[in-house]
Amino acid sequence: MSFVLDHSLEITAPAATVWAVLTDFDSYGEWNPFVPRASSTMRPGAPIDMSVRLTGGDKLRQQREYINTVEPGRYFSYSMKPAPLGLLRSIREQTVAPSGAGTCHYTSHFEMSGPLAPVVGGLMGSGLRRGFDGMAAALKARAETLAGGAKHTPAPRR
Repeated sequence: MSFVLDHSLEITAPAATVWAVLTDFDSYGEWNPFVPRASSTMRPGAPIDMSVRLTGGDKLRQQREYINTVEPGRYFSYSMKPAPLGLLRSIREQTVAPSGAGTCHYTSHFEMSGPLAPVVGGLMGSGLRRGFDGMAAALKARAETLAGGAKHTPAPRR
């Protein structure tokens, strides 16, 4: 049995802008509520070190995973080091694809599998769901703001 979280968003920003936000790990603290710190060379086999906020508080969990695949401007994936005997495995895939003039489609797929996945999903599932939801929404907001495409509601006139 697997624990899966999928996100799919249309973003009013060019794919290059969304990709730049997604891979500018030094700036994660400015916009990313789930992973406020990350670093990686983005080379397959290289680590991606992250500080992850699984609860709403200030406590961060250090997480090291490993880059699997990178298609610059379009796709990257990373995984945790599998637990012994295949008890727990994970993969995170993020894709950015142009969808129109000045817009793109972002998808995120996270999956934990193996015999321990239901246990870990039960213990950490709500925090993971909240975190991935927050990161997707914040990525959209950040990219749209940088692209000048964010919808702004005018202040009421007095």
